[in-house]
Amino acid sequence: MTSMLTEVSANRSFGGWHRRYRHYSSVLDCEMTFAVYLPPAAEVRLVPALWWLSGLTCTDENFMQKAGAHGVAAELGMAIVCPDTSPRGTELPGEHDSYDFGSGAGFYLNATREPWNAHYRMYDYVTRELPALVEEQLPLTDQKSISGHSMGGHGALVCALRNPELFSSVSAFAPVCNPSRCPWGVKAFSGYLGDDRESWKEWDACELIRGGARVKELLVDQGDADNFLADGQLQPEALRDACEQARLPLQLRTQPDYDHSYFFIASFIEDHLRHHAGVLNATR
Repeated sequence: MTSMLTEVSANRSFGGWHRRYRHYSSVLDCEMTFAVYLPPAAEVRLVPALWWLSGLTCTDENFMQKAGAHGVAAELGMAIVCPDTSPRGTELPGEHDSYDFGSGAGFYLNATREPWNAHYRMYDYVTRELPALVEEQLPLTDQKSISGHSMGGHGALVCALRNPELFSSVSAFAPVCNPSRCPWGVKAFSGYLGDDRESWKEWDACELIRGGARVKELLVDQGDADNFLADGQLQPEALRDACEQARLPLQLRTQPDYDHSYFFIASFIEDHLRHHAGVLNATR
């Protein structure tokens, strides 16, 4: 039985609507909240959507309130769908003990290790359950692109590489490029997937590319003042090397003096929205 959406709030924005919804997720076995920006065009026709995956500790609210994306999305006739970053309210042991594992840190994978495998299946949620739900109940076409930031950038890359037929285009801001070889990823993958590192490869963009996964092109922005570069969390050079070896087109833009914050995202989100709109319009 299809879950029904319950509207939590609605705000007029640039002639369209920013709406938050709650629903029960059978995939995650809990109540979930997500946000959608519907441009003015959605009042007269179905519109394509950009899916935005947020980073560690975020909810749907961070991007919608800080990125400054609504005005351009309104102009382009593009919706934005922003899921949460993990299941909520499951109260698993240790779920809230750290910022980079458990609550707010679902890493957009399907956990296989108990007790996480009962709820932490964010990959299935954002690629299967939630798209089917919103495309059935909201004025959206089945055409979609995907983007994200940090942990969400990792999620966007992995979701697109594993589903090139599902997402028309993909981009990322400061993504966790090689999670099986960085502190955040090793902690998350060990906890959610166990110690078999071979199984980690299906959730690592660099490993997926090395294994033959392909998309038409990748657009990635990275600030050179990002404090997570120095401690090896992001590793854009690993993504560049993997793409070069695979001859996969990558536009990796290094932005001088920009850090990891939403000031960085807000500065370049228009470029990404126009990039995705161009692809989506070409495939209509």
